[in-house]
Amino acid sequence: MEKLLNEIRNCKVCEEYLPHGCNPIISASKKSKIVIIGQAPGRKVHDSSIPWNDKSGDNLREWLGVDKATFYNPDNFAIVGMGFCYPGTGKSGDLPPRKECAPLWHPKLQSEMNDVELTILIGQYAQKYYLGKTAKRSLTETVEYFHEYLPKFFVLPHPSPRNNIWQSKNRWFSSEVLPNLKERVNTILNKI
Repeated sequence: MEKLLNEIRNCKVCEEYLPHGCNPIISASKKSKIVIIGQAPGRKVHDSSIPWNDKSGDNLREWLGVDKATFYNPDNFAIVGMGFCYPGTGKSGDLPPRKECAPLWHPKLQSEMNDVELTILIGQYAQKYYLGKTAKRSLTETVEYFHEYLPKFFVLPHPSPRNNIWQSKNRWFSSEVLPNLKERVNTILNKI
């Protein structure tokens, strides 16, 4: 696993397309119990080299019901992106993750992690890639029917503060989805 993580961290496959250079961000262990698959690092994460080291990460940890020490322990959580490097900014926010990363690295990572009990798919890119035709017509509908993807996958919207409006329109997310998520995470992390 350490050899693979070093290969990922030194990857330059997309270098010519990355305006801020390569800085693959990942955290994982052979013992990871839960895999979090997000979009791609944002600028703040790119600069710090710490995954989910921003307000979105604070929101995600709150949703999961875990503190930073628990979250950043790779034996608990593998933190993976659909793209490992910051893709840069477009007209309406960060650009999509590079398409090269997931097919190149995800299968290799999955073959090294044998203790995974849950994979959390955050946002449309991860959901489309992993759910394929079983994904619903919209992210909202996919998240609303999160039970259909269990026990293997748990689907979530991006925890960005920009999504507060989405959350206020979809109150079922806080009352139904998040309690279920916290319970599953707590059960997995506290198995003896």
